Amino acid sequence: MRHIISLLMENEAGALSRVAGLFSARGYNIESLTVAPTEDPSLSRMTLVTRGSENVIEQIKKQLNKLIDIVKLADISDGVHIERELMMVKVQAASSEQREELKRIADIFNGSVLDVTDKTYVIELTGDGDKLDAFLAAVDQSSILETVRSGATGIARGSKSLRV
Repeated sequence: MRHIISLLMENEAGALSRVAGLFSARGYNIESLTVAPTEDPSLSRMTLVTRGSENVIEQIKKQLNKLIDIVKLADISDGVHIERELMMVKVQAASSEQREELKRIADIFNGSVLDVTDKTYVIELTGDGDKLDAFLAAVDQSSILETVRSGATGIARGSKSLRV
């Protein structure tokens, strides 16, 4: 089962490496990982996506909580949450027909054209992973030159917060 684990950690050199090392040493996979400072500059928020049985996820959470850099941890997939991912796709857009079709598809998915050249468009989309996958499926695969995705980030809905 897919789990989104959010954690607050000390914003110090080597903290990310220790988390990644924990996964690597135990043979667990990280599907996506995002990290950025929070409103408190001494803390960073890490969001990682992983898959595993309930026992494996419980073991991961216990091991993460043992790391001295980890201040607080929550599996936000346990409750109602909002999840988003950012994707930028560079596509061939040499003909006016290609340009019109790509603009139409981008509009359907609430995407934005960030860059236009005489032969390419760069389209930006945000949403959950399924939406981004659907966009990629809707675009002619031979026109895709490059795809960049941020990985999932998420936040619990309502009054539940990951705070110290």
